[in-house]
Amino acid sequence: MDNKLVEAVDALINASAGERIRLLEPDDELIDNYESKIGITFGDEYRYFLKNASTIFFGNIEPLVLSPDINSRGDLLRAVKVARQLGVPSNWLPICEDNGDYYCLDQTGKIRFWSGNGVSSESWPTLADWINDVWIDGN
Repeated sequence: MDNKLVEAVDALINASAGERIRLLEPDDELIDNYESKIGITFGDEYRYFLKNASTIFFGNIEPLVLSPDINSRGDLLRAVKVARQLGVPSNWLPICEDNGDYYCLDQTGKIRFWSGNGVSSESWPTLADWINDVWIDGN
């Protein structure tokens, strides 16, 4: 695991004072189930993020979550379906919805911002950079 991601998640946990939404972190079985339904293999870094950071409550960023109840608010599977209908590229995985726009993980591990106005040039080289720049420093 990239130490930079571990440090970013630790910083986020500290910034949030341990606050979390009322949803259990996903386990490997649930993550595998979502991978199968979406048709995209989640990399090790995103799996780590899902298990350790996706339920953190901090500021106005709410990552998409995995839940046994697919109808839960902010569910990844539902968000992917909506995002695809809006035009998010099929090889981008939305990880966070923001007022109809999406932060997405691309096939190289870069985080890309997709706007309802189309693809934006905004991007972050890693998930750790996105956590620090958008979630922690942006709040």
